[in-house]
Amino acid sequence: MTFSIVAYSPTEQQWGAAVASKFLAAAAVVCHAQAGSGAVATQAFAKVGFGPDGLALMGKGLSAEEALAKLLAADSSVEDRQVGLVDAKGNVAAHTGEDCFEYAGHLLGEGFTCQGNILAGRGVLEAMAATFRSTQGPLAERMIAALLAGDRAGGDRRGRQSAGIVIVKQGAGYGGDNDRYIDLRVDDHVDPVVRLGELLKLQRLYFDKSDIAARLPIDATLATELQTLLKRLGHYQGEITGNWDAPSREAFWELVGIENLEERWAPDESPELLDPVILDFLRERFNK
Repeated sequence: MTFSIVAYSPTEQQWGAAVASKFLAAAAVVCHAQAGSGAVATQAFAKVGFGPDGLALMGKGLSAEEALAKLLAADSSVEDRQVGLVDAKGNVAAHTGEDCFEYAGHLLGEGFTCQGNILAGRGVLEAMAATFRSTQGPLAERMIAALLAGDRAGGDRRGRQSAGIVIVKQGAGYGGDNDRYIDLRVDDHVDPVVRLGELLKLQRLYFDKSDIAARLPIDATLATELQTLLKRLGHYQGEITGNWDAPSREAFWELVGIENLEERWAPDESPELLDPVILDFLRERFNK
């Protein structure tokens, strides 16, 4: 009762699973991923255990095809199941049981597999695969583009309700001590894939690391602008001097934390440089 894609990016060392469905909070059931192991989408009459069990098998070094064979061999309802896997090296495998509601099928590609059931037709999978192959950029954007292409090609023939994406990368999660790089869900919405794309843009704003090469020096002009803003918002009590001193940095750190931008700036890491993404955000947010 859904369509999904699992994929691997060797250049980014990321694994992901993304889904859309006429089903409440589908991603909570369907999407599973672990850095260094792979990703799994389990759907149709979904066996949720295929997610953690498949990741555990691939984490032990089994290929996607070998892991899939073990999962199916231990299941008594294989003809009701649909599942797609991508392993640590980007090998893929998928299964569509004969009793999945039509249209049901899967399409394997290099480093990815698309699968779906209760679809408008095979064109949904073909649109997803073609879009994923042709789209440039990070893995998450490519996967959401594939979902949107499948949706616009007819998607789930019952309609729309939810969408979600999980992308993992070693040490790339919030705070750097986990692999949950992107984990976004739209659990109930009239156009969930579009909304998922909007959430991804917010994810990039709040949680992507700053591009060091693009950082701006906080000179007297910029320091004056920031001090003026900080004073107006009540974070800075000093004089407007254009001198980016310790009180200015402390006040700015307070604002950065309140606005959830701490992944992009910290006073103990290049405090004299500013991510232009933060600057644009603050100007847009507070200078209207």
